[in-house]
Parts: sequence; structure tokens; C-alpha cells
Amino acid sequence: MNNNKNNIEQEGVDEPMKEVSQGRRDTLKALVAVPVLGAMAYGVYQKKKKELNNRDAAEMFRIQGKTATYSPTSTDATIIRIGIIGHGIRGTQLMQGLGFATPEYVETQKELAKSGNTRYQDFLEQEDLRVQITAVCDIFDPYAEDAIRAGSNIYREGLNGTYGPQPKRYPHYKELLAASDVDAVVIASPDHWHGTMAMDAVKAGKHVYLEKPMTWTVPETYMLRELVKQNPQIVFQLGHQNRQIEAYERARQIVEKNLLGKITLIETGTNRNDPNGAWVYPIHKDANPKNIDWKQFEGDPERIKEYMDYMTSVGLMKYIGPESRDKFSLERFFRWRCWWDYSTGLSGDLLTHEYDAMNQILNLGIPSSASSSGGVYYFKDGRTVPDVLQTVFEFKDKEMTMFYSATLANQFKRSRKIMGQDATMEVGNTLTVIIDPQTQQYRQKVEQGVIKPGEPFYTYIPGKSVDAVSTATERYFAERGLLYSYIGGKRFNTTFLHLKEWINCIRNGMQPSCGIDQGFEEAITAHMGTRAYLEGRTMYWDKDKEEITRE
Repeated sequence: MNNNKNNIEQEGVDEPMKEVSQGRRDTLKALVAVPVLGAMAYGVYQKKKKELNNRDAAEMFRIQGKTATYSPTSTDATIIRIGIIGHGIRGTQLMQGLGFATPEYVETQKELAKSGNTRYQDFLEQEDLRVQITAVCDIFDPYAEDAIRAGSNIYREGLNGTYGPQPKRYPHYKELLAASDVDAVVIASPDHWHGTMAMDAVKAGKHVYLEKPMTWTVPETYMLRELVKQNPQIVFQLGHQNRQIEAYERARQIVEKNLLGKITLIETGTNRNDPNGAWVYPIHKDANPKNIDWKQFEGDPERIKEYMDYMTSVGLMKYIGPESRDKFSLERFFRWRCWWDYSTGLSGDLLTHEYDAMNQILNLGIPSSASSSGGVYYFKDGRTVPDVLQTVFEFKDKEMTMFYSATLANQFKRSRKIMGQDATMEVGNTLTVIIDPQTQQYRQKVEQGVIKPGEPFYTYIPGKSVDAVSTATERYFAERGLLYSYIGGKRFNTTFLHLKEWINCIRNGMQPSCGIDQGFEEAITAHMGTRAYLEGRTMYWDKDKEEITRE
């Protein structure tokens, strides 16, 4: 007997999904020739069959116990004093994750709440992490002023609220790192400053939360890892908030139990199709050379020379040159992701999310090789980083390939797929397992009609968001679970959860889920993909020597 039912698990409860249309038609046909009592009996039979199938799905795929738990904050009442370096788009989100937002943001969320949006309530209910914003640094005056107002909004109030002491603004990040009232820093600067600022923070004895990607160049990847390992008292967390997604932990355990069979192929990608998703960010109406520290944005001459030397050593100076720097540009300042001078491109910005998710689930490590292709095919705006990228990573020791495909000019929905010989698992903010028609592990259940191959057999939905999303970029992150996670049926901001883990580790002397080792794997993998694209050749990883090679 074929089973036309899907099996769905939501917040720990198995429930039947609606029948597919063909199944409904078959049922109606059967009922036409059945008397009333017969129809009732048929319904009871179908209900019993459905319950048996649900039990089969639960038996095979339910993970015993909670897959993710919301850890309480340490009872240590010590206030951790935090400095914010960079308060642009991501820096603002990170401050909100810590519990601090401008009064204007709060007012906006209040208005959205009137139409059913729950983010304002989520923000108000977000746990107090017992941190204080004591210092901020941003080289654009309006952003710095926003950071000061957010840092003093300790009660999460709107324009008529009561505010606390204002954090001190530092004109240069090194001055912030020297401050005695800063215990830890959150770094959300442009990519070309990530590694340098993180190293300077470790040298200054500060705990570090660093936005992804970890580094801008290959050499600083090794330097930062060595420095963090030499200072084990420093808690280093890389900003991959996908580490907090409950569905990913469940996916990891499904793989660990070999429920997919031998996995040989991973497919993942990025589809976005709006200016914001292609990094064409708005230019602030008040921005001008007087309120932007362009010299600090570019970097000191010695640092620029180091970068130029590195690019020359790998034969990539054709993508960057001195003529592209030192000249003030609002477009480059606000849309820096579009140029290799400051950016890590699709590899560092978006591929890293996909890779780290798969690394979390499959423990991939660094690939044995990377090949890339693509180009600037749509956004003819002077950018040097591609808007279309395909990268293939080979993991020879695992007999596995990971394929990443990206376009910034089409938002057709594509899911992450982990393909095993027995089943394929799609992972995002939900999790779905589809049994393969040629399965060996589930062959008997297929023949018995318990499983219908090619259709969703097991679906896990941790929760359901009622909020509307307005852009392709936001939809991309929402579908991949990068905005919210559900634990025990309650919705949490994943950035909050990731910061909370970092804070708890600082208090308890522990290491977080995305520490320096995971960061090193992420950075090297992304650099291999970037180098493969820029050099037009396959790049290899020498595991013994720990170096990227061309053959």
C-alpha cells in the first residue's frame, strides 16, 4: 500500500500534513462506491495507517531529548564592559543583539507591532545579558552618534525614554582598545580590517567577537590563529550565528546516526535580486569628507603596502592598485563590499555562511581543493568582485563534494541539500528528509508502502514566524534561519543567542562554538575559493604543511 502522507514534526509533536492532491483524488474515488458506514470504516482505517506511518518517521528521525537548549546566563553578577568597533548595518544589529538600540529604532518597531509584527515584543523580552556599552568607535560621525544613543538606551525605550550614561566615543579603534573600562570588543568593521583589529584586540587583552569573514588575506589568517592560541584566556567568537539554529543541530544528529546513508554531494547557494542584496547600499544623505575619517578607512601606508606586497606575491595586482585608493569616495565608503580593495566578495560575505552551516552539520574541515568561475555579469557599476560565482570544493578524505552557486540577479528559491545514498536532507529554517527511490537502508519500508520515495517523509519545523519580510536579502537570511531560531517553541534572535554564548563563555572561562579553530577553517576555505576565482586555476590544500598551493 502506498502512503500519500507526509510526516511533520513541529515543536516536538508529530502531526500529519495534508494529503497530496493525487492521494485526495484516489480517496474520493474510493468513497464514491462505499456506503456510509463503509466510508466511516475507511476513514478509521486511513487514520490508523497514518498513525503507523507517523510512528515510523518518528522512530527513524526523531532525536531523543532536546536538540538545542536555551542556556541560562551565569549567576555571576559581574557586568561585562563592551566596546563597539563599527556601527554600520551589521554593527547596529549586533548592538540590538546585546540589547541596545536607538530610540528611533524602538519607535519604528512599535509602529510595525500595530500590524502584527512581533519583533518589538521579541526585543523587549530579550534577556538582559548584564553588559554595559562603555566605548564606541566609528569613523563616520552619524554612525558613532547613533552608537552612543543606542548604548545609553539601557531600558530599550523610545524617544521619550529615560537613558543611562553615554558610552565614550573614541576617534581611533586603537584608543578604544587601550581603554581600561573595556573588557571585550565587538568588531563589525569592513572586511579589510577584520584580522588586523582582532589581532590588536587580543594584544590589548580584550575578548573578541568578530564578524565574519575572519580575515581579509591568507597571511593574517595564520597570524590571528597563532595569537589567539597564545592567549587562551581570551574568548574569541566568530560571528556565524547559524551555530545557534536548532534545526542545524538536529541535522547534525541525523547525519551522525547515518540516516541519510553515505553522503557524497552537498549543494548550496545564494540567490538575491535587489540592490541591497548586491551591496548597493544607500549613501547617507549627510555624508561628506568632513564627517568621515577616510584615512583611517583606507589604513596607514605601512598596512596598505603589506597588502599590495601580498597581492603582488600571488600575481593579483591586476585586480587592485594604488590608483584605486586614497581618493575619497562615498560610493566606496558605503558600498565597500563591491571592491577587492576592502572586500572578500561573495566567498567571504555569503559563501562563508553556507560553508559554516555545512561544517557545523558535517564536520567538513578544510577542503582538499577548490575551483571557481563567474564574473561581473549584471551589476556594471564599476565593481571588481563578481555578482555570479560558482565554487566546487572537494573533500577527498571524506569522498564528498560541496557545490556553491550564487547570483545577485535572481532570487529563485534554492535550498541547502545534503545528498546521501538513502536520502536527501534540505536544511534551512526548517528541515526536510526525502527518501531516495534507490535506497537500500529503507528498501523494506518502501516496498511495504510505509515510505513513498521522492516525497517529503520527515519534516521538522522548530517554529513559525508571522513577520513579513520586505526584501530578497531578508528573505534569503530568513529562509536559512539566520534571523531567528526556535527553542522549546519560543523564538529567539540568533545574533542574540550567539552573543549570549560568547558572554557566557567569558564569565565561565569556556570556549564558544565558533572559536578560532572553526574560524581558521572558514577563512582558509573562503580564501581558497577566492584565489581559485582570481587566479583561474584550482587551488589545493596541503594538509601536512597547512598551506594553500597551486598543484
